[in-house]
Amino acid sequence: MSELYEKLSVLSERIKQLKDQIKTEEATKQSFILPFFQILGFDVFNPLEFCPEYVADVGVKKGEKVDYVIFKDGEPFIIIEAKPHYDDLSKHESQLYRYFSVTKCRFAILTNGIIYKFFADLDEPNIMDSLPFFTLDMENLTDNSVNYLENFCKQNLNTDSILNTASELKYLNLAKNSFKKLIENDNDELEKLIISEFYTGQKNQSVMEKFKPIVKRAISSYLNEKMTSKFKETLTQNDTDTNQADTPEEASEEHNIVTTMDELSAYAVIKSIVRKTIPVKRLSPKDTESYFGILIDNNTRKWLCRLIVGKKNNYLILPDENKKDVKYQISSIDDLYEYEPQILEVINRYL
Repeated sequence: MSELYEKLSVLSERIKQLKDQIKTEEATKQSFILPFFQILGFDVFNPLEFCPEYVADVGVKKGEKVDYVIFKDGEPFIIIEAKPHYDDLSKHESQLYRYFSVTKCRFAILTNGIIYKFFADLDEPNIMDSLPFFTLDMENLTDNSVNYLENFCKQNLNTDSILNTASELKYLNLAKNSFKKLIENDNDELEKLIISEFYTGQKNQSVMEKFKPIVKRAISSYLNEKMTSKFKETLTQNDTDTNQADTPEEASEEHNIVTTMDELSAYAVIKSIVRKTIPVKRLSPKDTESYFGILIDNNTRKWLCRLIVGKKNNYLILPDENKKDVKYQISSIDDLYEYEPQILEVINRYL
C-alpha cells in the first residue's frame, strides 16, 4: 500500500465519520477538500501555489470567481470548483465549463469533497469535455484510482504525462460503465451466449427464466472472487520467521478470508500513528477469519495489534508484557488515535 493510499484512507474514514455533521460549503472545504489537496502535496495557504477565489470573468459578467486555482511555474494549471458534500455535482458542470473557457488551464476539477471529477479538453482545445476522464470517490478508494491520482501530486504535475493517459482512461471508463450496464440490466443476448456454453437444449422462455438468475449470480460470484484474490495478492506475504510454518488448519483458513476496506483503513491509521517511531515498511498485515493483525518485521512473534472492525462490536487488541491480549472496544476507526500511547508502548518493547 502506497503512502498516498494510506493518507487518503485516513481522510476517507474521517469523511465517513464527519459528513453528517458538516452542514455548509465552507465547512466542506475546510474539513474535506483542503486536506485532500494537502495530501497531494500542495501548500493550500500559499496563494502563489493554491489560489482561492480566482477571478474568471465570463464575457460581460464581471466578478466571476472560481473557488481555487493551482499554479505551476507561475501559470494557472488546474481550476477547482468546490461544492458542499451533499450537492449533486452534475448540476454544476455547466458552471465549470464557463470558467474553463476563460482560463489557460488544461484541467479542471469539480468536487463536493467526496466525489472528485477531473475534466480536460481532449475533444477540442480550450473547451472542456462534457464527460470527466477520471472520477475519484473518497468513500470507495481503489488501488487503480489512487495510482492514477499520483499524476496530480504536486511533484508529478506534467501536462503531457496526464494527457497521454487521460484519453485512454476516459474511454476505458466509458467501456467499463457500458459493461456494468450490460451486467446489471437484463440482456438477452449476453445471457443466451453464456447459457449456450453449458446448456445445449432449446432455449425457450421457461429455460431462459430458469437460468437468468443463475447467470447473474455466477457473474457476481466471479467478480467477487477476483476482488478477494486481488486483496490477498496485495496483502499476503510470507512470514520471515522460518520457524513459524502454517499449519494445515491455517492454510485452509486462508480460503475464507476477505480483507475489507474497514480493515485497510484501520491499517492506514495504525501506520500514521507509528510513522515517527518506526519505519512503516517494517509493518505487514496478517489477515485471518477472526481478526486483522499487524506484525512487526513480518514476524508472528512480534505482533503489534489485532483489529476487529466493520462489525457490530469493534475492538483494538494489544499484547501486554506477557503477550496476553488486552482488548479495547472502539466505536469507530478514528478512535484508534486515542490509543496512540498504548500502541507506541508495544512498539518500544520490540525495539
